[in-house]
Amino acid sequence: MNSRTIDQVDVETYTVPTAQPEADGTLQWDATTAVVVRVHAAEATGLGWTYSSPAAAEVVNGNLCDVVTGRDPADVGGAWAAMHRACRNYGTRGLIMQALSAVDIALWDLKARLLDTPLAILFGRCRSAVPIYGSGGFVDLEYQRLAEQVHFWQQIGCTAMKIKIGQDWGSKIERDLKRVNQLRDMAGDGVQLMVDANGAFTCAQARRIGAALDDLGVSWFEEPVSSDDADGLGRLRDCLGCDIAAGEYVADSHDARRLAPVVDCLQLDVTRCGGYSGWLAAASIAAAHNLEVSAHCAPALHAPVAAAIPHLRHIEYFIDHTRLEPRLFNGVPRAADGQLRLDLSRPGHGMTVAAGAEQYRKAP
Repeated sequence: MNSRTIDQVDVETYTVPTAQPEADGTLQWDATTAVVVRVHAAEATGLGWTYSSPAAAEVVNGNLCDVVTGRDPADVGGAWAAMHRACRNYGTRGLIMQALSAVDIALWDLKARLLDTPLAILFGRCRSAVPIYGSGGFVDLEYQRLAEQVHFWQQIGCTAMKIKIGQDWGSKIERDLKRVNQLRDMAGDGVQLMVDANGAFTCAQARRIGAALDDLGVSWFEEPVSSDDADGLGRLRDCLGCDIAAGEYVADSHDARRLAPVVDCLQLDVTRCGGYSGWLAAASIAAAHNLEVSAHCAPALHAPVAAAIPHLRHIEYFIDHTRLEPRLFNGVPRAADGQLRLDLSRPGHGMTVAAGAEQYRKAP
């Protein structure tokens, strides 16, 4: 392997429309974009992607391809550091880190394929399957469509389910609580109720609705305030009974250290926090704070790395990504019995770009 070098990096953008417009507490959208990176060395190709703007593809092409081309594919850590250093003057969070994440994922996949080893084994697998929870429940969903999502989660064995709240305040708080009650009725006894406000509330608003959520038995309150408000998260953690979760926008270990003291569970997103390299580094910070980690979205990519940490709580089985991933990629792990079971018969993460993905590809 040491005699090989990376000889090419390709990047493409795919946009998959949603079934209808969707919304959470702070944002609306009608499509999901995956920026897909392939890294080549010798006879092998590593695959990675991030959910981002097409602008992330420009970052890969303009700032990262030349940095990793010619490098030893075994030295993923060195490539990560070189990419991070190359982007210093442009900022190393947000869009830049999402682009870097896609390349890092592809580099790890390439390394594992060259070693003819499944990624989960390379990372040090401690479980053969990873627990998932159902996620979706957008604020603009009508009753019947929410029921359809809940039914799907029941079919695949999810024992925890999450919906979005926080679209409006004032009299609309009653709508949020009504939807939580609907979720309880649809999901049935024994299912953990989870909500995500996507940072829509002020701290005072979150305290008020959080007390009502406690009374309803909600176990997880995600981003009740913006993740930028670490003090607010800490105050809510101290006064509410449900677990406070945040971290989906963590970009590096500095962000993880800032949030770890103020949450009950640290969320990490492999497509945003520096790929597999950054995810494992941030997960070690969570472990140092006696916290569990929840993998945010991108379930197919998270399965092999989530299987390698003992302090994993679950992976978010997000409805948009679970619809998109099988359309764009072959080898996506299937959910059953509330878990994603690892396929250890193939090297790397085992996925490739599907032929049918071409219909979603956008011109450079």
